[in-house]
Amino acid sequence: MAASPPAYADLQQIPPQPRQTVLREYSSFGEEEELSLHNNTPKERKKWDQLAEFFAIIKTVEHLENARIKNAIGRDEYTSRCSDLIAQFKDAESTLVSEGHITNTSAFIVEFQMDVPYAMERLVKYGVPATVLHRNHDEHDAISRARQAAETTQCFITAMDALKLDQRAVDEVQPLISDVMDRLNKCEGLPEGFEGVKTMRAWLITFNGLRASDQLDDEQVRQLLHDLDVSYSAFFRFLGDSKRGS
Repeated sequence: MAASPPAYADLQQIPPQPRQTVLREYSSFGEEEELSLHNNTPKERKKWDQLAEFFAIIKTVEHLENARIKNAIGRDEYTSRCSDLIAQFKDAESTLVSEGHITNTSAFIVEFQMDVPYAMERLVKYGVPATVLHRNHDEHDAISRARQAAETTQCFITAMDALKLDQRAVDEVQPLISDVMDRLNKCEGLPEGFEGVKTMRAWLITFNGLRASDQLDDEQVRQLLHDLDVSYSAFFRFLGDSKRGS
């Protein structure tokens, strides 16, 4: 008898979440109450449709992260799918918060007793795919060191120029810092404890706690420019040391 394939062998096997998902709510006495969408007003049905879709996005991210951990999905496909889901999540979360349906994602997960530790880390803590945060060099990702250096340098310069040109909205700045982080993680030979990686990761966590429309204040812009400049200088020294050591 043939063995069954692993649970996450093919992410495409994950069934799509139905739009009319019925959520279950738990009262303060621990009693489970099923929320029917058929007996509510159109406004209430819209609310629960939105909550059901939000629930489905979070669960799908949990499945995706499990697939990544089990090496059941390729790096590029994971990055693409995760980026799309994060964008959908942020749009849905913003709408639900602005309409007063939820306080925040953490409270929503607790209220509906969701067991989604990986989704929490990806969506609530970092807000970027794991491939942006973690280094992974293999034959499929390898590019020449010269190209790595050029692309990383360009990302640093682009981010610093954008801030100097007074781009301050989170949804404008966060992708630039994410690009810097991604390029640093693809640089072969970069020390594991490279301070620039830690600094950019900290900024990504900060951005993920803000709304897309939020604006960085003068102090934040000054600090971010300083951190980028220090990290860029350290990266340049790394390139010089690597060249002398080769």
